[in-house]
Amino acid sequence: MFSTRKLFATAAVLVVVASGVALAETTPGDHSMGPDHMQQTMPSGQHPMGPDHMQEMMRHHQGMTPMGAHAGMHATATVPTLPGQDAFGAIQEIVGILDADPKTDWTKVDLEGLRQHLIDMNEVTLKAAAAAKPVDGGLEIAVTGSGRTLAAIQRMVPADAAEVERTHLNGWSAKTAMLPDGVRLTVTAHDPAEVAHIRGLGFIGILASGTHHQLHHLAMARGEMSHMH
Repeated sequence: MFSTRKLFATAAVLVVVASGVALAETTPGDHSMGPDHMQQTMPSGQHPMGPDHMQEMMRHHQGMTPMGAHAGMHATATVPTLPGQDAFGAIQEIVGILDADPKTDWTKVDLEGLRQHLIDMNEVTLKAAAAAKPVDGGLEIAVTGSGRTLAAIQRMVPADAAEVERTHLNGWSAKTAMLPDGVRLTVTAHDPAEVAHIRGLGFIGILASGTHHQLHHLAMARGEMSHMH
């Protein structure tokens, strides 16, 4: 009987040892056990990693940052770029140019004149009526309005027509005639392709053609010309 009990006890010990070995083999990611313990529980002859390699792996694991621990660390800090209002943005751009130019004569700078011109542009662009009709070689447009819009029309449209005529933009010819409530603008060309171009652009497209507006804005800001141009 003693031998039988001893045999059963020995068998139980062997089962526990075998279970520990199996657990060590099937859970390699469990680093709660130290490298020495892992070596002791692995069967003899099955040590694919040496103690130094195992310790290095544990140090790497302990140094890893938990997922989400530094959320937002790599988020790029952004600064808004839109000024919030078109005329404000145009003036801000001009101010940047003036500030960057060491030759700027601040005794002549006239940003208020530029602001008044941008108000005129807003009136003409958004509030003026523009009745266009085809004419021989191009387009005739009656640009009309009242109050501040009328004043803006009569300042801007003749000036823009004079600029088209002066530069011969796209081979166009432009002329204006005053109306009681606005300006009659006529733009023509000899090239049939440009005739179609003019008619396709219409009033606001003709005014927006070319780059003279930007140059005029800078000249106004520098006090070199009046917004009453």
